[in-house]
Amino acid sequence: MAKGYWGSRSKVFTIAKNTVEKGLQYAYRDRKVKKREFRGLWIQRINAGARQHGISYSQLIGKLATKNIGLNRKVLADLAMNHPEAFKAVIDAVK
Repeated sequence: MAKGYWGSRSKVFTIAKNTVEKGLQYAYRDRKVKKREFRGLWIQRINAGARQHGISYSQLIGKLATKNIGLNRKVLADLAMNHPEAFKAVIDAVK
């Protein structure tokens, strides 16, 4: 598993073992951090798209919940980035 490591990290067994174990710990932790970071990115994109239409992120999410529109943040962020006309239609449906 230490293939590709440099110097003693690939040559000396004890150091290679410790490095591989630490890498596995980072991989386990960062699988959860990745989800957290993507959610933050989606929120930023939705907020930027919503503010262009005169509504804040929190107001948009609150009104989506009251109107029972079941779009998650991933879909809303994709609409805001790649399909602005569809995102505007969602905002108009909420207002």
